[in-house]
Amino acid sequence: MSILTIILNIILPPLGVFLKHGLGSTFLISIVLTLIGWLPGVIHAFYVNK
Repeated sequence: MSILTIILNIILPPLGVFLKHGLGSTFLISIVLTLIGWLPGVIHAFYVNK
């Protein structure tokens, strides 16, 4: 995982997921989790980008 991916996963979790996986169900899940709360979005972004 690059430094850029780590920073994006922390600041904008859906953007970090989008850069790795593109548009799809993983991206939509990341958006929903980020809207529910920032921390679930960050955890999901790190989980799918490992």
